[in-house]
Amino acid sequence: MYNALDIAKYFIKLASPEEEDFITNLKLQKLLYYAQGFYLALHKKPLFSEQVRAWQYGPVVTEVYYNYKEHSVNTIPQPDDFDIEQYDQETRELLDEVYEVYGQYTAPTLMRFTHKELPWKTTLINEEISHPLMKEYFETQLVK
Repeated sequence: MYNALDIAKYFIKLASPEEEDFITNLKLQKLLYYAQGFYLALHKKPLFSEQVRAWQYGPVVTEVYYNYKEHSVNTIPQPDDFDIEQYDQETRELLDEVYEVYGQYTAPTLMRFTHKELPWKTTLINEEISHPLMKEYFETQLVK
């Protein structure tokens, strides 16, 4: 199992600021939610141990949010301490696919997506979005 901050760094590293592909904290939070959800659906276990909580603007991993809070709505800079070798191939493929599908959208668009999805809609604000709820929902989103 990974640390959510390590998964966050992977997504930040995938972004290409020179191609105007930016990651803000809001966008990063949604990518973490999708990564956790699809990982739960595919592997029946969590990708990272930190909770995903239902906040006003969608799902949030609080530890990661506060780590990057200083950037506000601005682009999060590329991490200096990134080592691709710490991620197994299966995880890299999943994160690459999540980024390919969801990374193309803006943070507000991703927020609108999550607000229409059952895990966020059925969880009280500030409460944890449970793994069973995420797993069940994301299993319905897998391409059969």
